[in-house]
Amino acid sequence: MHAEIIAAGSEMLTPERIDTNSLWLTQQLNGLGVEVTQKTIIGDDRDRLADAVRSAIDRSPIVILTGGLGPTEDDVTREAAAQALMRRLLFSEELMAALEARFERLGRKMSANNRRQAFLIEGALVLPNPNGTAAGQWIDLPGRVVMLLPGPPRELEPMFTNHCAPLLTGMLPKRALFTRVFRVAGMPESELDQLIAPVYKEYSNPATTVLAKAGDIQIHLRASGETAAAAQALADLVGDRIRAILGDRIYSDNGDPLELALGRLLRSRGATLAVAESCTGGLLGARITDAAGASEWFLGGFQVYGKQMKTRLLGLDENLVNEHGVVSEAVARAMADSARDRTGATYALSITGEAGPEPASPGIEPGTVWIGMAAPDGVSARKFRFLGDRARVRAFAAQTALNLLRLSL
Repeated sequence: MHAEIIAAGSEMLTPERIDTNSLWLTQQLNGLGVEVTQKTIIGDDRDRLADAVRSAIDRSPIVILTGGLGPTEDDVTREAAAQALMRRLLFSEELMAALEARFERLGRKMSANNRRQAFLIEGALVLPNPNGTAAGQWIDLPGRVVMLLPGPPRELEPMFTNHCAPLLTGMLPKRALFTRVFRVAGMPESELDQLIAPVYKEYSNPATTVLAKAGDIQIHLRASGETAAAAQALADLVGDRIRAILGDRIYSDNGDPLELALGRLLRSRGATLAVAESCTGGLLGARITDAAGASEWFLGGFQVYGKQMKTRLLGLDENLVNEHGVVSEAVARAMADSARDRTGATYALSITGEAGPEPASPGIEPGTVWIGMAAPDGVSARKFRFLGDRARVRAFAAQTALNLLRLSL
């Protein structure tokens, strides 16, 4: 069984608003064994919204509309859904009485336009809303159901939980969903897909999705079965084959980020970490401290963006910096070595590079980054060239530094 969600409201098409309702509803539907196959946002245009509802009903047995149930002229969800279903809007004396009673309890005068909220689509079941004035509506169709839910989360969430979920449970076949998430570092998306596509293409269940961002690839294996155990067994069947191919390039099999995976390795060894950052300007330390419990293994770090801070805070030899330049193997090694020495950490990571977009160091291409690592058995540094804008170069640098230490451990 699958569902579609349609969010109504022109404000949802602006950069200031995010459709968080669809994320919450997706989580709830997945818990009922329902896959969400499409999400759509439509502005306050009745005809466009009606077209979207008609198309969704043709495709999906469960269609959920959110928002647009208010009292104002731009709240057109009731009208659009009625138009799509070719049903009348009927005035409900019962809903009107409930609205009047609500305003009376609040000691407020009800505006004339609130009367619009007393109209029901012909044949709809009322979904009560104790937290607002917009009642929800449930419309049964042959082999289909359409839900109209209010936009404010404090109204939508209890309405779905208390009324829609029980109704859905009664009509759904028994299915469970399970998702296994691998996270991979240190290889490009194209190379990864070339390796694992021959495996996952053999299966329609689980469905496989590959997602990539700076230095981090996620493989989602989404399986469905009659029980949660059956769904997990399907995901594990494919997951185990993928793990055998990718090996230690997989750093997490439960969706945890790299900093958590690294923290577990350091804790298991009773080891600690310090950092020294130049071009990332604290991004590496921020990533590390995003991990709960990082204080058990992370001692702290140095933000040494300029040359003077490298010599004053870390004590780097000024002649070494001048001779080799701040973006160099020698400086990366010296930064890591000094950070480890000055903090007493077991390991230290350093990053120095040219994030761009314009070159600040003569002869250094933007995207050039040196990552140093100081360990009990010595100091090393590796050169990388990351493509992209300033933010992407910095993100790749932090991710790569964490992964280098993980692999060494």
